[in-house]
Amino acid sequence: MEADVSRLPDGLVAFVKRDCPTCELVTPVLVQLAETGPIAVFSQDDPSFPAAPPAIDDRELTASWHANIEAVPTLLRIEGGVERERALGWHRGEWENVSGVQGLGPSLPDERPGCGSLSVAPDRVDALRARFRADTLQARRIDLAAREDEFETMYERGWSDGLPLIPPTAERVLAMLEGTTRAPSDAVAVVPPNLVPCDVEKVAINAVMAGCKPEYLPVVLAAVEAACTDAFNIHGLLATTMSVGPVIIVNGPIRKRLGMNSGINVFGQGNRANATIGRALQLVIRNVGGGEPGAVDRATFGNPGKVGFCFAEDEEGSPWTPLSHDFGIATGQDALTLFPGEGPRTLTDQISREPESLSRTFAVNLRAMYHPKLAGGAMEAVLAIGPEHSRIFRAANWTKGDLIERLCELLILPGDEIVRGAGGIAEGLPEFVRGKSIPKFRPDGIRIVHVGGGAGLFSAILPGWLSGASGSQTTPWEIQR
Repeated sequence: MEADVSRLPDGLVAFVKRDCPTCELVTPVLVQLAETGPIAVFSQDDPSFPAAPPAIDDRELTASWHANIEAVPTLLRIEGGVERERALGWHRGEWENVSGVQGLGPSLPDERPGCGSLSVAPDRVDALRARFRADTLQARRIDLAAREDEFETMYERGWSDGLPLIPPTAERVLAMLEGTTRAPSDAVAVVPPNLVPCDVEKVAINAVMAGCKPEYLPVVLAAVEAACTDAFNIHGLLATTMSVGPVIIVNGPIRKRLGMNSGINVFGQGNRANATIGRALQLVIRNVGGGEPGAVDRATFGNPGKVGFCFAEDEEGSPWTPLSHDFGIATGQDALTLFPGEGPRTLTDQISREPESLSRTFAVNLRAMYHPKLAGGAMEAVLAIGPEHSRIFRAANWTKGDLIERLCELLILPGDEIVRGAGGIAEGLPEFVRGKSIPKFRPDGIRIVHVGGGAGLFSAILPGWLSGASGSQTTPWEIQR
């Protein structure tokens, strides 16, 4: 938050509190400065401290908040309503520089760290932010009666995905907005299916309800932006009767900053960032865009990942470049890839120790995606390769491109095997494929990520949906704070 010192008098201004040993230490310096010219001293906890020069009562912390005081004592020099210099704690040279007075506190130590300002105390900052910045929020306020249960009310109003929500109070929403440099009113996207304009504040509200921390908000904003593109086609993804939903795959240093899981139980419970970022995206689609199950969302079965599906790639343990790099995003850039997918299907190969054998295991499992006789190059899949399997490719110096190329070769299917009626199965492709070779996926239809725990010779497949004009395209997006 930028300081607003326009309410402060010109000249020297100090902020102190009695419950601070360093503030007690500098009281002779405040007297010394008062003898050379005017000084305004704001006291955060005791209007009788200091006795000289007389303190200005700031127990409401109004001046401290607007001046963005982070520690006490703080000495400012104000000229024409503009801050020219600031010193935090006690440091003789800095105080002499700010005040222009030499020889301050000759009997004091040269420096002493200060104490935290009450205006940034964890038990006060949310309430202060709500008091002084509530006018930056434009969302409709809903007042509850004294005996209304806020959790039941949110469920009854249709805001919930079936799980309890965190009430989006002004304090919580403003705290969430601290996670981004964007203004609350900044446009984020027009959210399908109802094509409702969505700003940063609306995303923040749903991120609060989902249980996100403020530092997660940039990832949620990027996910909403990506989901609402024509390429990703979230409306089509909702309207299909297939069981797919948006899957968020995160790359870059932000994975570590947020403590995201890319290892053991990567697709499961237990990690707050993984669980709530994906949930926040789904709540925005539901609460802003109107994408409710049974209405526009027509999935016949759905899958548990439609509550929220988000995970990070294990870049450090991978033998390959990150998924985001495959889309031209530089390694080291915070980014996400939004994939239109189902829940994961685990595949097992405990015996293969050569890349060719393991590739064939992957291929036969990929062929079975949705149905072994459905092909044509329109579908996509994410192949999530675990560390024990990836070591086999690392040892053989196979690149990611080598593996994808071999999988595509193995997944060229004989038309005679996949034509309708072949094998006594009515399902299949039309008669024109007889005698032809048909790819299960297009060349870039298989995406590879490196994730999972280090024990167990397992990998997983996330089946995708139709790509291209009739479906959804896997969509990369850079994450900006």
